[in-house]
Amino acid sequence: MSLLSWLARSGAKAVTTALLLSGLAGGAQAKEAPPTATPALAEISLSELPAQAQETHRLVFAGGPFPYTKDGVVFGNRERLLPRKARGFYREYTVKTPGARNRGARRLVCGGTPPTAPEVCYYTDDHYASFKRIRAAAGR
Repeated sequence: MSLLSWLARSGAKAVTTALLLSGLAGGAQAKEAPPTATPALAEISLSELPAQAQETHRLVFAGGPFPYTKDGVVFGNRERLLPRKARGFYREYTVKTPGARNRGARRLVCGGTPPTAPEVCYYTDDHYASFKRIRAAAGR
């Protein structure tokens, strides 16, 4: 007896069961996709950043003083938008947002040791939903 004739005789319940089983069987054969690499990030020059971000960048290299108590805390990269590094590599800094009553959504995330000489910095203006790699001036 063919599968189609069996399905026709067995009714809708059997059809649903057969479809579910065939979907499960197909899913069991599918291979898991390999982890993807971090997508390439857009770049922005330091001079293109808002003045407040340029000031925060300057403060990072000077070691402060920072206006917010959370500035300099470890950034966990939970969004996995930045290249994967060991915990503690990235630190986050608030970029002042004119008119904001709180810290706002703008941040610099810099990575490297020591924190006053980061290897790389990123800018986000949407609270970690996207990042741009900062191309710093020569010598930095």
